[in-house]
Amino acid sequence: MTTTHLPFLSIDPASRRVSLDGRNPDFYRDPNPVYAALHAHCPTFWWEEQKMWYFTGYDHVNGLLRDRRFGRQILHVATREELGLPEPQAHLAHFDAAEAWSLLELEPPEHTRLRTLVNRAFVSRMIEKLTPEISALCHEAIDRFEKDGKVELLSAFADILPVTMIARMIGIPDEMGPQLLKWSHAYVRMYMFGRTHADEIAADRAAEEFSAYVRGVIAERRADPRDDLLSHMVHTEHRGQLLTEDELISTTIVLLNAGHEATVHQIGNAVRTILENGADPSVLFAGGKATERTVEECLRISAPVHIFDRFALEDVELDGIHFRRGDKVAMILAAANLDPRKFTDPLVFMPDRNEGANLSFGAGIHFCIGAPLARLELNIALPILFQRLPNLRIAKKPVVKDVYHFHGLEALELEW
Repeated sequence: MTTTHLPFLSIDPASRRVSLDGRNPDFYRDPNPVYAALHAHCPTFWWEEQKMWYFTGYDHVNGLLRDRRFGRQILHVATREELGLPEPQAHLAHFDAAEAWSLLELEPPEHTRLRTLVNRAFVSRMIEKLTPEISALCHEAIDRFEKDGKVELLSAFADILPVTMIARMIGIPDEMGPQLLKWSHAYVRMYMFGRTHADEIAADRAAEEFSAYVRGVIAERRADPRDDLLSHMVHTEHRGQLLTEDELISTTIVLLNAGHEATVHQIGNAVRTILENGADPSVLFAGGKATERTVEECLRISAPVHIFDRFALEDVELDGIHFRRGDKVAMILAAANLDPRKFTDPLVFMPDRNEGANLSFGAGIHFCIGAPLARLELNIALPILFQRLPNLRIAKKPVVKDVYHFHGLEALELEW
């Protein structure tokens, strides 16, 4: 192994083996220098601790996300026995049931059927109608703390906007927001490196409670439909079929979780990026186009979701590596956004760059269905925040979440 200037990272370019402690705070607090080292020495690598192949190159990640030889599920083409996969664990029964029909985990034709039903609500022309409501929520949140001269941004602003908007779209009352956040935070720890048995128990309990709540709302919408997404999903047929209750529960949970979790992190990441780089908000948000470029650059350099994985659905070779059916492969989206072959000076915040799309929302059939909503929320929330609080600055060192995969802040103390 070749030891880098980072003590928790060793790279052997010849064998493409990498040793990296994903739980090291120096890594997950600022993974970008690690990504730069990987691009320099070993953009495709075997991660010793995770026992999987990882891709960081922009072209490889972009291609993998679209490659139908790889998929999010494998048991539709092979059995557990064939692949040597363990049986489901009893203590995760509720979590597994909630995930069984998740859009994030399915492949066609089931994925196509479910996504078709919900896609209409998330197309840009529908989402743009939410602009006044998003703007009002931002101003209401700032009204509550503007006079204080200081704020913890995540709890007072970033948490509130995305969860309230996705809940309203689905048909969940605003007052459920805090509980939805608790369930979601417990739920998504299942996706983290080094999760503990206690994390799994908490996630399963959250899935059980979350599912029970959603089941109750579904029953209400069956009896009394409203003008919301859940009523649409309950009562709309696709090729003569209604969604089953299990499909409705999984779809609602994934929309609620994915519809706010990443955006919460991205608001915090973007504000931190702008303030730490000393950028002039009056220039960054001088108009619609400038704001859009700023948001995209924040998404590129400080993406909220770093890793997605796929199963090889058949034997396949990629970048000189032979994968057998059932092998898992991972893509680091945030590292692909920093590929120097794609982006000039990739570690530098350059809002006026025009070098192509970032991969923060993925690509292919699993491209984030909520991307238009997330982008709209960011394009509205960030200008309002910096215009209302023109002397905004970081008051204390930001507290980064103690996990890798979702990259975000636990707390961001600001003052003005």
